[in-house]
Amino acid sequence: MLNYQQDSRFMAVALALSERGRGRTGNNPNVGCIIVKNGIIIGRGWTQPGGRPHAEAMALEQAGPAAAGADIYCTMEPCAHKSERGPTCTDLVIAAAPARVILATLDIDARTRRHGIDRLGEAGIAVSVGILEHQAQRVMAGFFTRMEKKRPHVTLKLALSLDGCIAMADGSSQWITGARARAHAHLERARCDAILVGSGTFEADQPRLTVRLPGLADRSPQPLVLGKTDVPDHWISIAEPTAISELDATNWLLVEGGAATAASFLQAGLVDRLLLYRAPLVIGGGLQAIGDIGLVNLDHGHDQWNRVDRRDLGKDVLEIYEHAA
Repeated sequence: MLNYQQDSRFMAVALALSERGRGRTGNNPNVGCIIVKNGIIIGRGWTQPGGRPHAEAMALEQAGPAAAGADIYCTMEPCAHKSERGPTCTDLVIAAAPARVILATLDIDARTRRHGIDRLGEAGIAVSVGILEHQAQRVMAGFFTRMEKKRPHVTLKLALSLDGCIAMADGSSQWITGARARAHAHLERARCDAILVGSGTFEADQPRLTVRLPGLADRSPQPLVLGKTDVPDHWISIAEPTAISELDATNWLLVEGGAATAASFLQAGLVDRLLLYRAPLVIGGGLQAIGDIGLVNLDHGHDQWNRVDRRDLGKDVLEIYEHAA
């Protein structure tokens, strides 16, 4: 029990590190890794922008020769397939000669899945798999979704009044939520590769879709628009929601509106996560957050979403839902 508790504690650290790479790793998973010896962390790493160096390489370089006989905690099985971009992490780990490798989850990529742990075992290194596995798959859900469903993981963000409106009847909407809720929404932007609005929202609001938080301006995601409209050169236009499967180097996509766009993604079954920021005001007769999604029976709408978090952001309330498997 003591070892499990210790392994869980150190794996939680690796998972926290993996969050640093979210939205910046291209086609790679946002992995986290720490190296522990005699209860002390001697190396740490997370997948760097663009996907290299990998988390294990970063942590091993920091630990140096001290990694021999240590415990390596990694949120995903080390890569084992050859790449022109550098040696496999499995080779690097074997060369470091650790006592144990503790993994949260196996790699879902068939080129590595189980090959990494098999090679570690053949090298005489003890391997454990499954510590905080559910948490790891949630933290790296962008990579898992892209590998399993051939598209990015999609978060739909809505800022609402108590009566479910996103704007006044004339379309004016600044600001429904307060400063803390807006700051949190910008943090969510910083954790995504791309961000999308509909052409109506783009034409009406001319949004920048940048991250406007101190120190995070370089984390602004790739802006996208759904529908036919003229966009700046650095924007990407897609014709329909299913076209997100064609986006390159995109694990995480944030959809910010408007109502027709939200409905189109929901109706297509492409939303994995909902962010509902609710402000304590009643608009009455305003613009509804979501258009018709084709629901014909309330029974079909139940058990679709699980609430996984709720928090107060000043006077506003954030609720986070994940789509039921």
